[in-house]
Amino acid sequence: MIAIVDYGVGNLRSVERALLHVGAKPTLTADQDELQHADGMVLPGVGAFAPALEKLTNGGLGRRLVELARKGKPVLGVCLGYQLLFEESMENGRHQGLGLLDGRVVKVTRAEHIPVIGWCRLTQTDASPLWQGIADRSYFYFVHSYTPDGSRNAIASAEQSPAAAAGRLNVMGTQFHPEKSGVDGLRIYENFVAMCG
Repeated sequence: MIAIVDYGVGNLRSVERALLHVGAKPTLTADQDELQHADGMVLPGVGAFAPALEKLTNGGLGRRLVELARKGKPVLGVCLGYQLLFEESMENGRHQGLGLLDGRVVKVTRAEHIPVIGWCRLTQTDASPLWQGIADRSYFYFVHSYTPDGSRNAIASAEQSPAAAAGRLNVMGTQFHPEKSGVDGLRIYENFVAMCG
């Protein structure tokens, strides 16, 4: 079972449909016991960093996610959920993140238009199980105004995002939306599910 962390922020149903499409058994949940028993966790998110982090940390859900990740449970962050995995964000002030990935989130500066909305070519900068069966320089769908400013955990870059994807051991994430990125996006979810065993 793959737990989609339901903390009141995010595109939960589109992530759920994508996981169902690749043969997973997703469950939308905010229950810490269900997270404990899941084979892996997906942390989606849409909106601003600080209010999302507040919702995630209320009731200890964020703390539990960090504990399980540090014990080896696979975690995939998507868009804002990806940003929450980093050490800090500079969106509307300075806010501490979950600290599972190195780096900080900053306003996009390399884009003609902000927010960045649309298809961008992704350059794979390091090996990752997420890239299994996906050609380098494939296109993925982005919607964001903030992005990690770089990270020693980066595994991909895009023109407007130096760390468009990152991973460290069992924790990984994408600034883009795999569930909106066609066949290659679905393959990202399929590869993550395979990592969850």
